[in-house]
Amino acid sequence: MKFRRSGRLVDLTNYLLTHPHVLVPLTFFSERYQSAKSSISEDLTIIKQTFEQQGIGTLQTVPGAAGGVKYIPKVKRDEAEEFVKSLGESLIDSERILPGGYLYLTDILGKPSVLTKAGKIFASAFSDREIDVVMTVATKGIPLAYAVASYLDVPTVVVRKDNKVTEGSTVSINYVSGSSNRIQTMSLAKRSLQTGSHVLIIDDFMKAGGTINGMINLLDEFNAHVAGIGVLVEAQGVKERLVDEYMSLLTLSEIDMKEKKVEIQNGNFQRFFAENE
Repeated sequence: MKFRRSGRLVDLTNYLLTHPHVLVPLTFFSERYQSAKSSISEDLTIIKQTFEQQGIGTLQTVPGAAGGVKYIPKVKRDEAEEFVKSLGESLIDSERILPGGYLYLTDILGKPSVLTKAGKIFASAFSDREIDVVMTVATKGIPLAYAVASYLDVPTVVVRKDNKVTEGSTVSINYVSGSSNRIQTMSLAKRSLQTGSHVLIIDDFMKAGGTINGMINLLDEFNAHVAGIGVLVEAQGVKERLVDEYMSLLTLSEIDMKEKKVEIQNGNFQRFFAENE
């Protein structure tokens, strides 16, 4: 089917948006639209300029016979700040306070619009790192991890605190929960992660970081590498943080159980955007 240029631009844009981080040869587009490579290159220049102007992302061109073009999702810093501010305002409701200094986040983590934007922000911040897989722990962090993975075009693996028969043989470790200081167990199916993988860890909430530290130790059993750590909300005022290098969107600075008051501040995500600028 021969496309008019307007139709070709629409279809080409849609293809790139639905195939992030995939290197696509120009030959593929040339055959798809029955157009010369020079025409495709002109179209890609227009799309690249529009993506960057609108904060959608950018296009990376790889020269040579094995080269092509790759769409890299990106979020502008001011857009990320606006989203984080809005998200923080939705979390200061006193009805969200849970025993133990936690916040109710389940409804937030069930909103596709929130997950989509948060997932793109994390993917944008870590887009320059080698990532083979996104890892999270069951259960509340799973939707967020899938959202991040969709923008990185990598699989998601889920660490569980109970073994599932359907997962086959597993690797299990004991770890110390940073909040309760109890010994707990987490496991991961052997077939879910290849040796030497570069892993981006994503979680919805981090207090002392015991669960994330447990995932880091679990990765050692696979000789895998931590490519980065991202959390939606971190708690402030923790005596001993078990994780040092991480990115957070929001910081839970105070929960006053008596006064039913919640204080939320920005996390450290701005530093990661500054590093990529």
